[in-house]
Amino acid sequence: MYDEEQQPGAPEHGPLAGFTVGVTAARRADELGALLQRRGAAVLHAPALRIVPLADDSELLAATKEIIDQVPDVVVATTAIGFRGWIEAADGWGLGEHLLGRLRGAELLARGPKVKGAIRAAGLTEEWSPSSESLAEVLDRLLQEGVDGRRVAVQLHGEPLPGFVESLRAGGAEVVPVPVYRWMPPEDITPLDRLLDATVNRALDALSFTSAPAAASLLTRAEDRGLLPELLSALAHDVLPACVGPVTAIPLQAHGVDTVQPERFRLGPLVQLLCQELPGRARALPVAGHRVEIRGHAVLVDGALKPVPPAGMALLRALSRRPGWVVPRADLLRALPGAGRDEHAVETAMARLRTALGAPKLIQTVVKRGYRLALDPASDAKYADA
Repeated sequence: MYDEEQQPGAPEHGPLAGFTVGVTAARRADELGALLQRRGAAVLHAPALRIVPLADDSELLAATKEIIDQVPDVVVATTAIGFRGWIEAADGWGLGEHLLGRLRGAELLARGPKVKGAIRAAGLTEEWSPSSESLAEVLDRLLQEGVDGRRVAVQLHGEPLPGFVESLRAGGAEVVPVPVYRWMPPEDITPLDRLLDATVNRALDALSFTSAPAAASLLTRAEDRGLLPELLSALAHDVLPACVGPVTAIPLQAHGVDTVQPERFRLGPLVQLLCQELPGRARALPVAGHRVEIRGHAVLVDGALKPVPPAGMALLRALSRRPGWVVPRADLLRALPGAGRDEHAVETAMARLRTALGAPKLIQTVVKRGYRLALDPASDAKYADA
């Protein structure tokens, strides 16, 4: 685990320096982005959805009246923003005090600390809240208590909760869904398309998801643009999909995408997980007496961070796929994005790459043939143990 404060002797850059992470969150995106940037990452943010409150929605009004008319045995509050929105909407209809009175008579369960704060701000007290912030733990508690014949109101958070409502009904509960807000596609789709293109083109090292609807929205947009196979390939092989928890991962797993998830389903542990996973995936090579670690848009040379232009990174990756071997100019030209057929573009990009690395002997020119990384095989054991 990486500590937030700099440790003595630690590198000046953060553990995510040189990596680019995509953020799909609509809520708390600034918080997640700040956590990533503090650890050195470049962040590309595009909300995959937007939250539409349902204060004027007939479904929410009907559910509220139903709860006022017949007090539920249990009320499950899943999000702070949703619970607050529900109380505010009821106030707007002149039903706020009636609703609060009914909620005081029910067993009130809160999914996590933020929800507890919203409940207490409304003058209510929760009966219980799981330390894991997991709805699965809430469901386990309810099923262990027994829900047969009990009336359970569930505040939804944008879409039906996968398996949650169905499990309660299978246990014999009468479930009253409370749809407080819905997820909708963003009004401006351009940033999401930019994020999708960056993922497909492998310009990202990781893509983070904090809700299942965000993951589903990105997949839907990719399908609409005919890019779904390319997106799934990128997430399977090159761009690390990181989810805040198992429910968030469901839409991706339904498409065969394996994801990584922290043990605790919160933003901090999600960022710490990326701090472990991304450096572990970076390729490190012993080259000309130096340790060279190739990251997304930068290189560590003996622990010093060296930002590299995109063309230079394309050349370096092509060379690193065959370290120590000569890579012909024609192959390097094909690796350069938009270079055309002019091999002079390779020489120009190579000169800039060497300047950026600050160690010209790392890459050798083989006259009339191409270029090679000056791999130092004698250092293999040394670097393998580093």
